Amino acid sequence: MTTTSTASDNDGPTGTFAPLREGSFRRIWLASVFSNFAQLFLGVGAAWEMTQLTNDPGMIALVTTAMMLPMVFVSLPAGAIADMYDKRIVAMAGLALSSVFAALLALLGFLDLLSPWVLLASCSLVGAGVALYGPSWQSSIPEQVSLKNLPAAIGLGTVSFNVARSFGPAIGGLIVLAAGAKAVFALTSVLYWPLLAAFALWKREHVPSRLPPERMDRAIIGGARYAIHSPPIRTSFFRAFMFCLTSASATALAPLVAKDQLGGDAATYGLLLGVTGVGALLGALNVSKVRDKFAIEPTVRLCSIATGLPLIVIALSHSVLLTCAAYFTLGLANILSVALLNINVQLSAPRWVAARALSLYGSSLTSGVAIGAWAWGSFAGEIGLANAYFVSGAASLLTFLLGYWLPLSRDEEGEKDTVDIGFEPNLALGLSLRSGPIVVEVEYRVDPDRAREFYAVMMRMQRMRKRIGGFEWSIARDIEDPWLWTERYHCPTWGDYLRMRDRYTQMDSDVQAEAQAFDEAPGGMIVRRRLERPYGSVRWKADSPDPKHDTIQYIGP
Repeated sequence: MTTTSTASDNDGPTGTFAPLREGSFRRIWLASVFSNFAQLFLGVGAAWEMTQLTNDPGMIALVTTAMMLPMVFVSLPAGAIADMYDKRIVAMAGLALSSVFAALLALLGFLDLLSPWVLLASCSLVGAGVALYGPSWQSSIPEQVSLKNLPAAIGLGTVSFNVARSFGPAIGGLIVLAAGAKAVFALTSVLYWPLLAAFALWKREHVPSRLPPERMDRAIIGGARYAIHSPPIRTSFFRAFMFCLTSASATALAPLVAKDQLGGDAATYGLLLGVTGVGALLGALNVSKVRDKFAIEPTVRLCSIATGLPLIVIALSHSVLLTCAAYFTLGLANILSVALLNINVQLSAPRWVAARALSLYGSSLTSGVAIGAWAWGSFAGEIGLANAYFVSGAASLLTFLLGYWLPLSRDEEGEKDTVDIGFEPNLALGLSLRSGPIVVEVEYRVDPDRAREFYAVMMRMQRMRKRIGGFEWSIARDIEDPWLWTERYHCPTWGDYLRMRDRYTQMDSDVQAEAQAFDEAPGGMIVRRRLERPYGSVRWKADSPDPKHDTIQYIGP
């Protein structure tokens, strides 16, 4: 549990740069520009170094996969760690790891010990550190800015990346030409230090949870279940994955576009990535305006078209100017899609699961890029570079149709802080946090004439319970007494049940209140909490210890 925001909702006007008035966010945001330069320098240096080690298009494209793949496998555990522990410390640990592994890569380069697979492994290790600090950094933004500035702050996060993306690849290409890729790797290590220092100086107030941290597997499952049972988040994940999968050729095969189609060198490659960054920067600066003026669904569909057509242009072009124009458009469309979907996730996820939701979103993006980079690299090796770009462009255009099947919405946006639901359970059995499973039954007496309305509300209740930790949810109606309905669900342990109670947001409480309004029982609805398979609570012999006195009861605050 943490405190949120450093400024009140009345402090100054909103706007693209309004979050920079808030000190903690400003310092971390400025430092993040350097870490983004580090990532881009590493990407340029590694991709160009790979072209010197091999001419295989598949291996060259695997550089992108190697940098992205750790974010697929590390991001979700990293999100769970960020939700369970101090986000500031987790972010610092990730940055330190990235710096150390980048320094190790530079050392291997200077010692002439690099091979294609060693290069890929080293890029993956640096990416693992980035994957560790990413969810902590993104999910801590609501603690650094006021709620009204949150969408703009998220947009500025993409601006930070794209400021570096606009100039980083070109600068990285020049450094590669002047000093070699090894110097770029060393510089990458140093550029993580400013953000590490900014997090070290952040006076974050960390309030420990009243409950011990979850087990890692339970935390990961909890985050995944929330995403599965939250339609806006689930849809955002899938749309992001498909967008990145179909368009991954743009960056993965850019070194070959520069070298083979345009007859250029590392500077040409840097130029292509640079103009992509300029387009992305323009898009990032206008994320808040676009989001305020237009609905998210038609905007994302338009971005699909603005991605597919430039990829086809690249397939046909041998002109540096025309190819740069195509990459500029790609950058603009890409960042608008990614940022709008990111905002949709952040505003749909409550604070207790925010880092896990963002890590899953990051995994959706990076798995799309990683799989797409490998697939388009393989295609290029089989059917040629131009044909691979043409097919990639056609696939990107087809993602336009996803909007008709899985439309995006903002239905669940709103305040996501947890609330106290009251109704503290009274215990007569001695329970530890590991006691369980716990079965919860809630009885409602509902006028049969309102049965259909009540059932519709309970379908929303089902999604809500499953999102926050309930398993095996069911609703039953008594066949002898049509007024009587019983809602039933499980929690694996008593500790999981208590955590579930701590996860209610105001929106969840509103659903509960709406269901409770149907109940016409004189004493109110009846809630029963049962210990399933209660052998641990039974005194088997007269001289057996009584668990009630041998374990500590948990009574809520």
